[in-house]
Amino acid sequence: MTHDFIDGLAEARLLAIIRGADAAAALAAGTTLIEAGVRYLEVSLVTADAADVIRALVDASAGRALVGAGTVLTTADVDIAAAAGARFIVTPAVSESLPASVERGLPVIAGALTPSECVAAMAQGATAIKLFPASSGGPDYLSALRDPLPRTPFVPVGGVGAETALEYLRRGALAVGVGSPLLGDAVSGGDLGALVTRAERYLAGVASVPRNEGPHV
Repeated sequence: MTHDFIDGLAEARLLAIIRGADAAAALAAGTTLIEAGVRYLEVSLVTADAADVIRALVDASAGRALVGAGTVLTTADVDIAAAAGARFIVTPAVSESLPASVERGLPVIAGALTPSECVAAMAQGATAIKLFPASSGGPDYLSALRDPLPRTPFVPVGGVGAETALEYLRRGALAVGVGSPLLGDAVSGGDLGALVTRAERYLAGVASVPRNEGPHV
């Protein structure tokens, strides 16, 4: 399952991150992204009624997209995410949720920033590293990390704009995780048509970067 997850994310190149205080709006935004062709969606557990949103998006995806849970910190969070049908886990840090997810057989994109954190996360069974907050070092920092860690799959998250996303991919990112620059006000009931336009821009952009510039996984 891990290799399938990595291969699929490497092909999709884009992970959409849904986080909001309005469950209905979060669900509408996620459904809109699936219809627009986004294949990987993360629903943060800080989202209102997150488990219900995950469950509904899994049903709505009908196999067209993989829906996971984000901001997963504890073993209890893993239990909630798994019960809702999440197919992968995203953590903001190296925490107890990492080994708990691995034990369940769920792929984990583990939050890390420093080389020590990245190595520790991979040693505990992480499938990929959520480089967070990526904006603190930008694409240059990703390049610096990949010099000693060329086989580590990195997914930069945090302030990833449409143009910055392309640069991260050119520097070897497996994929990019995008929240507010993509979702905008859609998670609070905003314009879903504008969300489709942003999604199409991101999808076209990431598709323009050849995969052979990515990590050697």
